[in-house]
Amino acid sequence: MELKDLVKLFDHTYLKPYATRADLKKLCEEAKEYDFAMVAVNSVQTKRCAEFLKGSSVHVGAAISFPLGQTTIETKVFETENAIKNEADEIDYVVNLTELKEGNYTYIQEEMGRIVSVCREHGVISKVIFENCFLTEEEKKTLCRIALKERPDYIKTSTGFGTGGATLADVKLMKSMVGDVLKVKAAGGIRDLDTCLAMVEAGAERIGTSASIAITKEFKSRRK
Repeated sequence: MELKDLVKLFDHTYLKPYATRADLKKLCEEAKEYDFAMVAVNSVQTKRCAEFLKGSSVHVGAAISFPLGQTTIETKVFETENAIKNEADEIDYVVNLTELKEGNYTYIQEEMGRIVSVCREHGVISKVIFENCFLTEEEKKTLCRIALKERPDYIKTSTGFGTGGATLADVKLMKSMVGDVLKVKAAGGIRDLDTCLAMVEAGAERIGTSASIAITKEFKSRRK
């Protein structure tokens, strides 16, 4: 892997609830400097980051119904539309785990379909966050099957705010379920180069992390 390929894996992340203007400006300046794929922020910060990133190739990613996913479909759709209005290029939304646990798969499919449809209409990348640490193997597979029907651009392991983050087993499972039809994003707990590369080897095509710079520096140091 070349450096130019590595940096484009990263969704450079700052999702803390107390993010200041200075924090977000720094995040965006770092993303531009390293040419990362995206900055991942809470949706209220979308417009601000779009302004900071104006003229660059770095996307703005809005986290929707984050981190619990416990809002109505209508609320999630509105938040998605509002984030896109505020210049989001990518949407990462959290599924309603209550409805999944209740076996209400029609609800989950409607939720996914409506959000993906809004994103597709506006030419925006869509990602579905599973939050695998709370799911059984069968529930993970069920979400993959629904995703194959609704066709988001990515399915994603975790918010990074749950009891666990990305695991190699989950990335492999998700990739085995969706093949080349959908892409997989690994997020949560990825803080070093070896873990990052292992996730890529397992099938991840995006990496969500706040350690993007540290991983990039580690990659550069190994190439010396």
